[in-house]
Amino acid sequence: MNSEQINLVQASFEDVRPIAATAAELFYDRLFTLDPSLKQLFKGDMPNQGRMLMSMIGSAVHGLKDLDNLAPVLRSLGARHVGYGVREEHYVTVGTALLWTLSAGLGEKFTPEVREAWTAAYGLLADVMQFGALEAERIKRHQEQDAATV
Repeated sequence: MNSEQINLVQASFEDVRPIAATAAELFYDRLFTLDPSLKQLFKGDMPNQGRMLMSMIGSAVHGLKDLDNLAPVLRSLGARHVGYGVREEHYVTVGTALLWTLSAGLGEKFTPEVREAWTAAYGLLADVMQFGALEAERIKRHQEQDAATV
């Protein structure tokens, strides 16, 4: 991502903040339409889940200018998501739902440049989260192998 894309993502997210609850609802509705099986991964209160989602996205968007500090947080988040049952292919569905939500929420402000910037941002964030997931799975496998040899 370049600095112009980061600025576009950050500026456009400020337009999402006032409609955060609606955006979260749109996101989950779209996500579950795209893949109804994902609904089983969400056990809690969906409005609260939506608030957590928007807070996490806001933190990630804010952190795009400081990837050294953001990356460990994202890796940890990706590792936790393994425990929730999130698989690699789910990241594509989430990205599709996110871009659809941004388009619906931002309307005309979701220009091709903004879409491209968000696509790059999500790709970066998802890649780092997936790296964290892979790290967690590797550690778990080693622990299981160690336990089996004892």
